[in-house]
Formats: sequence, structure tokens, C-alpha cells
Amino acid sequence: MLKFAFIVIYIFFIFLISVSYKRYNPNNKEAIRKIIHIGIGPLIPLAKFLNIDQNSALYFTGLVSLLTFINYQSKLFPTIEDVERKSYGTLFYCLSLFILIYLYWNKDPTALITGFFIMTFGDGFAGLIGGNFQSKSWNFFGQKKSILGTLTMFLTSLIVVFSLSFFQKYTFNINFLTIAFFATVLEQFSILGIDNFIVPIATAFCFNFFITGL
Repeated sequence: MLKFAFIVIYIFFIFLISVSYKRYNPNNKEAIRKIIHIGIGPLIPLAKFLNIDQNSALYFTGLVSLLTFINYQSKLFPTIEDVERKSYGTLFYCLSLFILIYLYWNKDPTALITGFFIMTFGDGFAGLIGGNFQSKSWNFFGQKKSILGTLTMFLTSLIVVFSLSFFQKYTFNINFLTIAFFATVLEQFSILGIDNFIVPIATAFCFNFFITGL
């Protein structure tokens, strides 16, 4: 129970930051949402550090997914979904994490963290930078994308893959660029927030297949 107390405290801390930010910047709804999106990133390394087992991680993530679904209906915590566009991104976020934990928690945690980090940091920073700095943009399936946001997604994904591979002493190869490029392409498909589902699962699979070979 003490291990999960640390996890809950960490999540509460991230929500506290987002609520505090909202008090001073109530109109920047997307940024408020991205604070949570990015802030949850270190959760998996923290859980692994605390030696939380796979079943417990699945139960906890399943519970969070259920609460997220309930929040869509009841809006108990509007900060999470307080955006003008219709999106199920947070629910996809939780479901993708549940699947990654099921597939890779014990088999290949580096692939799990890679997929999760690319989603949290790559997609998160892409949304922040692309949404707050002007650059050439286009609409893809009704979703606005920009050069700066797309470039941020690619570079952040590459940094994630390179850093985790370096930590695990994997030799640099062309697949690092391939995974980052693939993540960037998939991130373009963000209608209803589906990128939060396809990006982490696809990139974790690619990392497992091309880099670790497990």
C-alpha cells in the first residue's frame, strides 16, 4: 500500500500544478491539459523503481481508466477534458498504458517506457509548442498541425529512443530514426485523440522488434 501511496501522491501533485496554473491562465485550456499529459510521464519509471508488480500495475491502470470514463460522463474533474475540441485522448491514454503494461511490463520494460515517453513527452511538447508558437500549419482529418509541432514530435521522439537505448547500451542504428519518424507520422492522426492510443503502442512494438529483439 505504501508503494501506491507514492504513486497517488505523485498524481495528486501533478493535478495540483495544473489547477494552480489554471488559476493564473484560465484561457489556455490546452496547456493545462498538457501539464497533466506530460507530468504523468515519469509514472512508469517510478512504478518500476518501487518494484510494483505487473498485476498491481494493471489493476491500478484499469481503475484509472474506469474513473476517466466516468469523468467523461460526469465531468467531476473538468480540468482533464476542458478543451474546445471533442477528444477521448485521456481515455485512449489510459487504455494504451494498460495494454503496454500487459505486453511489456516484465518482457521489455524499456520498450514500454519508450512508447509511453514518446506519447507523454513527444506528443505533449508538440502540442504545447505547436499551439503557442506560429509556424506554417495544415489540417489533417480536421486537426490542425504545424511545422514546429511536428518537428518537436520528431526530435523529442528521437531523443527518447536515443536516451533509453544509450542507457541500455544499445548501439545507434537507422532504426532510431525510423521509430521517431513513424511516431511523428502516426501523431498526425489525432482525430478524437486516437494518437494517444496508436502512437505509444506502435512505437513500443517497433522498439521491441527493431532494437531489443525480445
